[in-house]
Amino acid sequence: MDTKELYPGYGEDVRLTRVVPAPRQIAHQELEYFGFIHFTVNTFTGREWGNGEESPAIFNPEKLDAGQWVETAVRGGMTGLILTCKHHDGFCLWPSAYTEHSIKNSPYKGGKGDIVRELSDACRESGLKFGVYLSPWDRNQETYGTGKPYDDYYVNQLTELLTNYGEVFTVWLDGACGEGQNGKKQVYDWERYYEVVRRLQPEANIFGCGPDVRWCGNEAGDTRPSEWSVVAAELADAEKVASESQQEDSEEFRQKKLVSTDMDLGSRAVLKNKKNLIWYPAEVDVSIRPGWFYHEEENDKVRSFENLKEIYLKSVGGNCTLLLNIPPDTDGLIREEDRRSLFMLGDFIRESFGRNLAEEAVLTVKPEKDRDGKDGSVLLKKGEETWFGNPDGLRELEVEFTWAEERCLNYLVVQEAIRFSQRVEQFEVYCLDGQGCWKQIEKGTTVGYKRIVPLHGAPTKGLKLVVTDARVAPVLAFTGVY
Repeated sequence: MDTKELYPGYGEDVRLTRVVPAPRQIAHQELEYFGFIHFTVNTFTGREWGNGEESPAIFNPEKLDAGQWVETAVRGGMTGLILTCKHHDGFCLWPSAYTEHSIKNSPYKGGKGDIVRELSDACRESGLKFGVYLSPWDRNQETYGTGKPYDDYYVNQLTELLTNYGEVFTVWLDGACGEGQNGKKQVYDWERYYEVVRRLQPEANIFGCGPDVRWCGNEAGDTRPSEWSVVAAELADAEKVASESQQEDSEEFRQKKLVSTDMDLGSRAVLKNKKNLIWYPAEVDVSIRPGWFYHEEENDKVRSFENLKEIYLKSVGGNCTLLLNIPPDTDGLIREEDRRSLFMLGDFIRESFGRNLAEEAVLTVKPEKDRDGKDGSVLLKKGEETWFGNPDGLRELEVEFTWAEERCLNYLVVQEAIRFSQRVEQFEVYCLDGQGCWKQIEKGTTVGYKRIVPLHGAPTKGLKLVVTDARVAPVLAFTGVY
């Protein structure tokens, strides 16, 4: 049957909502918030980008404790850690068989160390996911810029990481592409790299210069008010072009904000004439310090808890995943200044979203039954296994909570069942005032995997979410009031 018969007047909207995530993309988004560990010879030279000429002899983190990194992440509320196994300097944190520029030629543990193994084992023991960063730009490797010989080298190292360290939840592909020691640039064989990841770690998501998760567009923690996961397929190719890649480190680049031209990636108007669409959700990557690697002079410039909270609410609460960098120092430990802010964020997440007041309310949903005959109680169950789907063609949905006694409310959490794509385009939030009248207190656009709506401590006996517009009938997975 033609979709126009099923959804009268919804032809273009149906096309947009046919685009859905792969199971691995859903699993990645469910992790919500994880950590980056930037650590290499740069930690000892004070640079952000090494030149590949550093001697392995400078690398000796005598107190390194991967367990401390993991404990920091767990207390900070994270669900996983990604290690810079090799940055642009080419120094490997594991004893790679394909280069001498690695930990095996450093003083660390007498050349017998393997930080990739130490961290992957520590993550597994604690229940955290483990991910790898392997820079395609290797400023130490003499074959860089020669085409296939370098790609062979890169694939060999990628294979080591994806076969020797257990399950990997993400492969983080940086798009930086500059010159090697021979003055040449490499045209990366991205498709070959993807094939290796898919074959060796089929559940791993490929970030950045990859098909699964996209960069949000800045490193300052800035986010869009309307974040769409359905975008034009051409967006996945933008970072792959060497001439458009980042080729030098700068404070200006790290701190730049999104501009107006970056804001709309997935509205109906933007996608109207785009033939190829993909599910390509955004990830916010930001460092707890001004730099990505540890620098002693930045010890007094660690992000405050309030700043981290704001970034968390806007990223995880705005249909993105959050990747927060926590760089170890020259001893191989995460500093107490960093841990202090991070622990406060972890406490905030656990305390703020632990008790769902919606479970203590009288729940009323309009329509009363979804298209499968389920009632609104399914909206109180977390996860992708249950959902409330409006009957076909009905784009408006109301979810109302009332309490016998007044409650002070801080956050409303709304989640779409993204296995049915991203549908909500407009919503409004109301609370009951002292006279028993509904008063609008917030409004928004997209929801996606998760939207956290601030309620500003509003004292009320009632709260109402109204979806006023959707691409097709909305399908919600969860609502929570905190």
